[in-house]
Amino acid sequence: MNPTQGAASTLPSHVDPARVLDFDMFGLKAVDGEYQKAIYPYTRPGSPEIFWTRANGGHWVLTKADDIEFAMTNPKIFSASKMFVPREKNPNPPLTPLMIDPPDHAKYKAMMAPAFAPKSVQKLGEGARQIAIELIEGFKARGECEFIHEFAESLPIDVFMNMVDLPKSDKPMLMEIGEQHVRPLTPQHHIDSMTQLQAYALQKVKERRANPGDDLISHLTRCELNGKPLDDHALVGMVVLLLVAGLDTVAAAMGFFARFLAIEVGHRKQLIADPGLIPKAVEELMRRYAIATAGRILVQDHDFKGVAMKAGDMVIMPTVAVSFDESRFDDPLKVDFTRNASGHAAFSRGVHTCVGSMLARTELRIFMEEWLARIPEFRIKPGFELQISSGTVSGIRKLPLEWSVG
Repeated sequence: MNPTQGAASTLPSHVDPARVLDFDMFGLKAVDGEYQKAIYPYTRPGSPEIFWTRANGGHWVLTKADDIEFAMTNPKIFSASKMFVPREKNPNPPLTPLMIDPPDHAKYKAMMAPAFAPKSVQKLGEGARQIAIELIEGFKARGECEFIHEFAESLPIDVFMNMVDLPKSDKPMLMEIGEQHVRPLTPQHHIDSMTQLQAYALQKVKERRANPGDDLISHLTRCELNGKPLDDHALVGMVVLLLVAGLDTVAAAMGFFARFLAIEVGHRKQLIADPGLIPKAVEELMRRYAIATAGRILVQDHDFKGVAMKAGDMVIMPTVAVSFDESRFDDPLKVDFTRNASGHAAFSRGVHTCVGSMLARTELRIFMEEWLARIPEFRIKPGFELQISSGTVSGIRKLPLEWSVG
């Protein structure tokens, strides 16, 4: 971590050159799959709590828990209308309600809420458990699997496809687009994948308008905003958000969970001996291995703890920085399944807290319960160097696991 080299004249006039660091959220160097430790140095004393980077069009980075929560919970200053850097990566239509500010945010979120209510999640969890068991039993006898593709990506997308009643024949195509979206080889690949997801979403919206069913997309086509039916533009944004969530976030988190359990034998045995600890383990591992980087755009000038920010500036916030803040968590790098980890920001904070957080927790809990019951002893294949894809959602590219059979 070094100050960015280059003349101060290349910076916006309001940025203090002393607050400029070299930070590329898409090019973080992580050793053996530890994306989170690549963020850790930026959260330590001696590093500016608020700094500017020239990377990705230039933007601010927040690294303290209180500052990140302030930005997440004050949309009149920090708007969610643009959440991604560089700016041109922000999709049109926006991902709704993720990229909608109050007051309309709550209206859109309420449309989705019934699908993620406790009773609905309980039913989805029953289906997720059956899917998890079938996936594990499908490769258990082989003594190995490539965990990311064969399990972590497959479980959430199956659950999501059931929720929105998509044909199973679409799964390979969606997983291929998801791979391109989550781990793009070039920025153009990411843009192309978003275009494909939007086209697919529009197709499904039109199908459900013509032949509605009992699924979530059909429900959304019947919703109204301010007394008027939602147009295709808004619906596509909502369906794409659901697609991205189903293809991306839970799978990425699950990869870090599996890596930890494969390496940390003591913690794994703790859960095998006491499965009742698994819900607390899910919360603690979400804290320690938070994967998302949230973004906002300033819609007015703001003096933030003596740092002059201007309307139009972009701000990004690695959620794992909240997890590493010692004012909130003692010994933050340590994993402690008895810790109260509820102060993390893995699902954001404030009105933009993820509507699907209960379902995500359920899927992660079911993974740990069913996997440890069937494959209690496993390891990462020796000699394999794990690589991460860092970005808005960071994940492990491949995770080959192996275990003894018989």
